[in-house]
Amino acid sequence: MQRSNRFTKRLKPVPTNCMFCTGKTNPDYKDVQLLVKFTTERGKFMGKAKTGICAKHQRKLELAVKKARLVALLPFVVRA
Repeated sequence: MQRSNRFTKRLKPVPTNCMFCTGKTNPDYKDVQLLVKFTTERGKFMGKAKTGICAKHQRKLELAVKKARLVALLPFVVRA
């Protein structure tokens, strides 16, 4: 049984130009302004399909955000 196209969600493809690969850097937990760019306004991680970061640096970015939350540089939950 084939589904109709109205149920399939198509994401706009983002080019995978990883800013960490081009700059030859790694995400750091102390750079809060950079980490905020890759989280939503509610504090969730944005996927690599939206940000265009490679998988290797996406994993490192998630660890940096988690470490920044533990050190209290970023909030765990953003209250509305």
